[in-house]
Amino acid sequence: MSKDLLPADIRATYQVEERHHACSILKTDFPEQWKDLLDVLREFKLRRSDIAKKGGNKSPISRAIDGLFFKRDWVEKSFDIKVTADGAETLAPTHHVDYYKNRIAVETEWNNKDPFFDRDLTTFRLLFELNVLSVGIIITRADELQELFIELGKLTAAGMSTTHMSKLIPKMYNRASGGCPVLALGITKKKYDSHA
Repeated sequence: MSKDLLPADIRATYQVEERHHACSILKTDFPEQWKDLLDVLREFKLRRSDIAKKGGNKSPISRAIDGLFFKRDWVEKSFDIKVTADGAETLAPTHHVDYYKNRIAVETEWNNKDPFFDRDLTTFRLLFELNVLSVGIIITRADELQELFIELGKLTAAGMSTTHMSKLIPKMYNRASGGCPVLALGITKKKYDSHA
């Protein structure tokens, strides 16, 4: 699998899954975005203090990831897509991605419900089919973080339906993303800093 192209330190600290040779395409055709991604993944720390904070509209963890991409000139992007039939517009959906740079899109799903994965994968498929996207990336939690969040009192066993890798992987393989190459990265306990 081309996910073996990821450096060993990344594979040791993130749960990794991919479809359609996403890592090969990133490393070969988009070396700048590949480097940015690796730098973000290495720099990110899962801080106990961020887990403890109330998030409001966006969690401190998602905001921390935002900052790492934005300082590397990735942008939040909306795509306005118009579909016409016989000259009449029949559908004008807007598709949004968290971070975008040179045909690569990244979505962070930290604490949403798992149907957000369906939305992300469907967006990747559509943008790929419209030839504006080459690879879609989703950053979420590895399943093992569920146990950590229960220990820290931030999650109950009843709250296990939030976004994490075991909810995402089956959706990746049910063809929701069509032919779009997708890389999924689950943050593991090895990124956790209990003293920060």
